[in-house]
Amino acid sequence: MILWLKALHIIFMVAWFAGIFYLPRLFVYHAQVSDDNTSEQLKIMERRLLYFVTPFAVLTLVFGLALMWIYGAAWLQASVWLHVKLVLVTLLYVYHGYCFKLLADFKHNRNTRSHKFYRVFNEVPVLALFAIIILAVVKPF
Repeated sequence: MILWLKALHIIFMVAWFAGIFYLPRLFVYHAQVSDDNTSEQLKIMERRLLYFVTPFAVLTLVFGLALMWIYGAAWLQASVWLHVKLVLVTLLYVYHGYCFKLLADFKHNRNTRSHKFYRVFNEVPVLALFAIIILAVVKPF
């Protein structure tokens, strides 16, 4: 049972990350475009992508919580690496939520950020993923 939960947690995490890697890239392109037709097309793509990957984020959380429940409170209390991982994961959910705000800004033509901001913003989940995988596999501390 636990291996199935781990597999599902990883599957949905990979699907979620595919989306949060690509969405900020669309924001980069959108911040650079001046053509209204292209802007409207990017708005559609951004909305569809964010709403498509959000269930994957939810399922990642569900299966992660199920794993924590099965392992039990003792495991949670004894695992410093897990606490660090959970902080990073929480920040990723904040990042995901902030993408909804950015989506709304583009939708209503209120974006004030440059493509350079979105290029840096695009790297945040990559760095978080590296740290989370190292924490989960190596289990330092």
